[in-house]
Amino acid sequence: DTIPFWQVVVCGGVLHKTPQDFGYFRTRWSCEILAELLEEQHGIEISGETIRRGLHALRFAWRRPRPIVGLSDPEYTAKMRRIRQLLATLPADEVAVFQDEVDVHLNPKIGSQWMPVGEQATVETPGNNVKRHVAGSLAWNTGTLLVSTHAAKRNAELFVAHLDDLRRRLRGYRQIHVICDNAPFHDCRRVREYLQQWGHRIELHFLPKYSPETNPIERVWWHLHETITRNHRCRTIDELLDLAYD
Repeated sequence: DTIPFWQVVVCGGVLHKTPQDFGYFRTRWSCEILAELLEEQHGIEISGETIRRGLHALRFAWRRPRPIVGLSDPEYTAKMRRIRQLLATLPADEVAVFQDEVDVHLNPKIGSQWMPVGEQATVETPGNNVKRHVAGSLAWNTGTLLVSTHAAKRNAELFVAHLDDLRRRLRGYRQIHVICDNAPFHDCRRVREYLQQWGHRIELHFLPKYSPETNPIERVWWHLHETITRNHRCRTIDELLDLAYD
């Protein structure tokens, strides 16, 4: 069937424009504003409810968008090429790991769950939040997750302690390639001092900036939140960490 002209206009506006492009002091479209704009610019008189039904017919839904980082790394392609080359030519006596840190909060992350229609389930929070930071690495060749002891601060000391943990736990490899993001404490004086001593065993490689999707360990942290930290009922941070480390 032919799509009515007004639906074509509405679809294009919703996908490619915002109300601010037409002088409205508003960041998101409402059906009423779309109706007003149709009449003003095209002389088409349609109610907001008709527009709502038309958007549903076009398989549009009112839901939260996914946030993305707008900035991009101009060296993205070159950095990814170097990392792919590293992984493709990795000798048997060397190992590559993808490293990152994750925050564990006593205040539970809120996630969707089943509940009776007309009722809203509740998730009790302790009020005073406590958080710990966990450093981990995902071995590229085996998929093994290597997690170090948690710390109260997310800083260079946490990162160096994890590097030293990797050095000891992966002592069967001549060299360890640690692929990580561009957090400032991953490349600071404390880390450089550590690498002056152990650089023959550990080499850092940095992923493109603003590109968390390039680090596969992010999927591990997502699974941690989905299965452990969302809507949890732990009373203490130690109880929650015990579940996270199991």
